[in-house]
Amino acid sequence: MKTGEQNSFLLEPNENNRIGKVIGIVSGKGGVGKSLVTSILSVLMQRAGKKVGIMDADITGPSIPKMFGLTENATSSELGIIPQKTSTGLSVISINLLLGKEDSPVIWRGPILSGVVKQFWTDVLWGDLDFLFVDLPPGTGDVPLTVFQSLPLAGIVIVTSPQELVQMIVRKAYNMAQSMQIPVLGLVENMSYLACPDCGKQIKVFGESNLDQVAKELDLKILGRLPLDPALAQLCDQGEIENLDLTALDGAISTLLKV
Repeated sequence: MKTGEQNSFLLEPNENNRIGKVIGIVSGKGGVGKSLVTSILSVLMQRAGKKVGIMDADITGPSIPKMFGLTENATSSELGIIPQKTSTGLSVISINLLLGKEDSPVIWRGPILSGVVKQFWTDVLWGDLDFLFVDLPPGTGDVPLTVFQSLPLAGIVIVTSPQELVQMIVRKAYNMAQSMQIPVLGLVENMSYLACPDCGKQIKVFGESNLDQVAKELDLKILGRLPLDPALAQLCDQGEIENLDLTALDGAISTLLKV
């Protein structure tokens, strides 16, 4: 696709919004921790002094509100939809904040899902943001395609895990971004290891990772490696992700600040 053709699909944002960098968080398959990485990057970026929003574009599998303890529905005005605010002031929009019940299933076909994501860009009153993180559904289907074409992405972060299969999937996400001329800012490996609670030794639960090799082959930067951490999982379950104490993705924030 030529640059001019891609730009012709870009949607105008709500006229009341002034959004700096839009960063997509993607994965080639589900279950690798994409929403977790989105949440952590958002929290750390806000701690770096930036105004941050999160668009939960995983319409059929939304999990962002749960991690931040958001239970009240988003409201609206004549100007548009007002996102919910987390306890520390992050702006969040998700289909779960628009449904009557958070466990209501979303049984919609692709075009409707894509339409909702477009509305999250055009109809939500984000206001002034330095960074908007977009949590995409896994794979290379309708919604990722819509985001890649319709939003002015500054780049994407690919989330993966140590399993051999997932490394192959990384290439799919990378190739999709390349074909649509979207910069790949780097890789984050989740579930990289488990730290022994007694001696601190790193236990490679899923075996040795070949992420270094993949990153070298694709000329990509490894932005960080997240451990399997029961304490972090507990924070997510309790809706207290903003209380995390983590340095594993500090390098990722440094990279994103330079975008």
